[in-house]
Amino acid sequence: MAEVTKLIHKYLRHDKKFPHVWCPGCGNGILLGSLIRAIDRTGFEKDEIVLVSGIGCAGRLPVYVDFNTLHTTHGRALTFATGVKLANPRLQVIVIMGDGDATAIGGNHFIHAARRNLNLTAIIVNNSIYGMTGGQYSPTTPYGALATTALHGNIEQAFSIAELAVTAGAGLVARGTVYHASLLDDLIEKAILKRGFSVVEVISHCHTQYGRRNQAGGAVEMLRWQKDSAVRVEKAAALSQEELRGRFTIGVLVDRDLPIYTQEYRRIREAAAAAAAQQGHPAG
Repeated sequence: MAEVTKLIHKYLRHDKKFPHVWCPGCGNGILLGSLIRAIDRTGFEKDEIVLVSGIGCAGRLPVYVDFNTLHTTHGRALTFATGVKLANPRLQVIVIMGDGDATAIGGNHFIHAARRNLNLTAIIVNNSIYGMTGGQYSPTTPYGALATTALHGNIEQAFSIAELAVTAGAGLVARGTVYHASLLDDLIEKAILKRGFSVVEVISHCHTQYGRRNQAGGAVEMLRWQKDSAVRVEKAAALSQEELRGRFTIGVLVDRDLPIYTQEYRRIREAAAAAAAQQGHPAG
C-alpha cells in the first residue's frame, strides 16, 4: 500500500483532477495504473516523458498524470507526437488512443507511423466500440455485434490492431489485457524502452456502451471473458486453429530492430548540410 501511495503522489495530479470521468469498473483505470508502474520501472524522469492523446475515453488519461501532456484532436495524436519527437528526439513520447481514434479517423496516421518506425510508443485501448461519443461501432467491433449505428448487428468484419501493426512495419508489437495487469506492466515497460515504433494493443472493456447492448455482462463478467479468451503467444504456438477459435493471443507478437526514423532524418539533414557547404551554400 505504501508503494501504491508513493506512485500516486509521484505521478498523478491527485489533488486537482480527480474524481475521473470514467465509468465505475472501466478498464482505463487499470491501464493508468499499469502505465505509471511501467514508467517508474524505466527510470525516466517525469520531465522526460510526453504523453499525447486524441479524443475519447482513453484520450482523457493524460489529464490525470503529472508529465508533459498534449490532448489533441480526434485521430491526430500520432501526428502531434511525430512533431514533438522530431523537434526534441530526447523526449520519450507515449501516445494513448482508443480503437476508433487510432484505427478509424487515425488509421492512415497509424499505418504510416509504423511504416516509418518512428521512435514512439503507441498504446491503443481496444474496447470494440466508441465509448465516449455514443456507442457507435468501430473498426474492431465484432461482426454481428450491436451498436448505436448497428441496431440490427454490425455487418463489417473487424480487423486486428496488433496484426495490422506487424504488417505495417512496427519494431515491437504486443497485446495485453486489463485483466492480466502484471503482464501489461511488463509489455508497456518493454515498449517504452524499445527504440523504434512500439505498439501495445490493450484489450479492455466498455460494459456501459458495449456490454449492455451485447449482453456481455458488467465489468466483472467482461474481465472474466478476457481471462478465459486470452492465450499466451508461447502456448498458442502449440495449439491448432480449431483450439484457438474465438480466442486471442497476448504477449509480444514481434520484436525486431529496424532503421529508426529520427536517426535517419538526422543523417539526411547532416548529409544535406555537408553537400550545401561543399557547394558554397549556407545550410538552411
